[in-house]
Amino acid sequence: MDTHSPVALSSSSHALRLSASLPSFSLNVALASDISGRTHRPSMNPGTSPSTVDLQHHIYNSLLESRTADVALHVRGTWQAVYKLHRVVLIQSGFFNSLFTAGFLESSPGLSGSLSGQQDVNIVFDDCNITRAGTVCISRLYGGGPPLHFSHPSSSSPELPKGHHPATPRFLLSLLATAVYLSIPSIASQALSYILSTVGPYTVLPYLRFATGIPIGASDDNEPDAAVGLEKIAILTNHDSIRTEPRDFLADKLHELAVQKEDPRESDAQSEGEAEDRPHYTPCFDYGALSNKIGEAAKAPSGRDFLLPPPVAVPSTRKRAETLPSRPSEEAVVHVPPRPPTIWARGGLTSKWIRELISSDTLFVKGERERYDLARAVVELRRKQGIDEDEEKDWEIMFSEGIYYANMLVEDIIAISQDISPSTKRSFVPIPVLQAAHWNQSLLRCHITSSSINPSMPSPNPPMRDKELGVCLTTAQILSRLSPSEQHTAPDDEKERVYHPVPYDSSMRLGDSSGLEGASMDQLFEHTASSSDSNSAPTSEANFFGLKAERKTALECITSDATGKTRWSPYPPCRFAVEFWDINALKEKSRLHSHTIWYAGSLFNVYVQVVRKKGTQLGIYLHRQSSVDPIPGASSPVQFVRERNHNRVPSLPHHIPTPAFSPTIHYSPSIHPPSRSVTPSSAPSTSHGSDKAHQSFGNAIPATAPPVAPVQPYRDPRPSVAAYFAVSCMSSTGSSVTRFTSVPDVFSVSQSWGWKSSSLRSDDIGGRGDDEQPKPPGTAPKEVSLRATVLLGVV
Repeated sequence: MDTHSPVALSSSSHALRLSASLPSFSLNVALASDISGRTHRPSMNPGTSPSTVDLQHHIYNSLLESRTADVALHVRGTWQAVYKLHRVVLIQSGFFNSLFTAGFLESSPGLSGSLSGQQDVNIVFDDCNITRAGTVCISRLYGGGPPLHFSHPSSSSPELPKGHHPATPRFLLSLLATAVYLSIPSIASQALSYILSTVGPYTVLPYLRFATGIPIGASDDNEPDAAVGLEKIAILTNHDSIRTEPRDFLADKLHELAVQKEDPRESDAQSEGEAEDRPHYTPCFDYGALSNKIGEAAKAPSGRDFLLPPPVAVPSTRKRAETLPSRPSEEAVVHVPPRPPTIWARGGLTSKWIRELISSDTLFVKGERERYDLARAVVELRRKQGIDEDEEKDWEIMFSEGIYYANMLVEDIIAISQDISPSTKRSFVPIPVLQAAHWNQSLLRCHITSSSINPSMPSPNPPMRDKELGVCLTTAQILSRLSPSEQHTAPDDEKERVYHPVPYDSSMRLGDSSGLEGASMDQLFEHTASSSDSNSAPTSEANFFGLKAERKTALECITSDATGKTRWSPYPPCRFAVEFWDINALKEKSRLHSHTIWYAGSLFNVYVQVVRKKGTQLGIYLHRQSSVDPIPGASSPVQFVRERNHNRVPSLPHHIPTPAFSPTIHYSPSIHPPSRSVTPSSAPSTSHGSDKAHQSFGNAIPATAPPVAPVQPYRDPRPSVAAYFAVSCMSSTGSSVTRFTSVPDVFSVSQSWGWKSSSLRSDDIGGRGDDEQPKPPGTAPKEVSLRATVLLGVV
């Protein structure tokens, strides 16, 4: 009988295989046989019991040689074959455990057996992501299978070691789909871990498509159809009918069930060509939390080097991000890519994903003007390939809503209003959008400069409400403003007014791969983003896996908040990105600053501190810079400092260390005494403070660039301001983002607020040698950087 997948059950049994560790470049299964086909037959003296290793070899050789099989597994899917297998091994899988022990027909071998003594079992893999190579899951149940080879995907002639199977994105996704179907949690969690650790420029699109339900498609010429070393265990049947694409079973069934009015005389006269007019249903495969987890990882590197369009790419002498596991072995060989991957052009990201990516709060760009320049370059790149009306709708939304022109200088707004697209001969941004942005920033300036707070009488502990501008509204207040009587009678412009949420205190890790090892199948599907904020919406394809910016109209604010207590601001937050180089060489208690920005009449920058007490701790803080004190130099790569006279732009990082998700402390080092925090005390940024801004001289590391003071159109006269903020730090591989958000805090002049974490990647930030002693100062062995994006809004 044809057997489809029963309900997947979590199996407490584990694969009868040796524990295979995962080196970064080659995964070797501990077998005495090589995978090229030779088998090892252990020799046993009479009277001695076989060892565990001998039993392991015996079981695996039984698979390779199809000996003493009691199950003939007939597979139909993207390929058709018969496999000679063993029930006692197969029941490690939750699928086969249910099939053979839960009362199905297959539970009684005598009722479905063949003349050869083997039980015939028919399996239909209706998931086209399950391929012949994905059946390596079966070999893992036997304790064997080929070792996996992770190579740089840009290599024009990848060097595949003999007996290894290439761990391509297509193979890893197929391995995951097969393990999920067969309910083998150990292999599913391992495959998911491989996927999350190999997000890179050449893999991000296949992973993102998989997360959105698009099938993996056919293999290329360089990828073997069958797992290396396991080609002979399958007896291929009906070679001519093997399908590379799944049949549209759903369309056929719906057509058969359709009830239509017809003339009986015409029923026999229908042409055969009418069958082609049936509606086509595109298959979509969703794996729930697993798809969301892959989507989080695929969208997380929103500011990585490989997402930048070719026109702004800058060559660098240091090693770039590679699609490899996190700890490459000495066997890894990095090849220069023959061509960049297709990301922005057609064939890469869709226009909707580009729209949300460029509009995202976590996009790594210096500021809003740079965000506009990126959007302009991408749109012109697509328009050169032809004008597409559907894409133009997305570009209009992106330029109108995704860029906050209110946080630009007036000179930039004027320049953008005069910027004409060479392809369409029209301006990129509608003039009314720029006019509204200018009016918006003028209103905010009026609120700030006309504040009634007397700057000559500062309060040592100013109440929060006294420091606020009073520009925020609760959901209940927005509802009352729509109409004095009924909501639907309010003017349309009031209903469509845009608001931005004031965040809560929270911490969240998106794309996190921790906790996968040893997880059951149920736990894998329950494994969601780690978050301390119950108000945060779960990531899914609907919100672009957490990428979508949180801006809502007045009606959407009311719909999304039943309590009426959420606070909203009519002014868009300031978004900027910071980068800290070589923090592994930063001295304890020293501050390494970012560039300084101006926003809403105040100067702000971000700094990091490394604390080495009972382990390594990293603190990242938002700082309100004094307009009187000198502007600190911004962290910069050494190469840029050496060549800054040549106007070199610093290249973007390939390695971004991020604190592991752990309990964090949100505090202001400027006002809390040392007894309340294990981090060093922090005085205001003056020359006599206990924590000094790091300054580099010559070729010292970390390097800092000369201070650059931003343009200040006006100054906020208040000694203390209230502001909310969020900081998002990207992981070293770019596959996860740790995001901290804060309710409005009071920022006095030279005061800081931020977070620290006691759990960090010691190999990236710790700066310690093997003897747990700090590394000596001098030239760093490698250039690493910490990247973060910042969201900042006054209230």
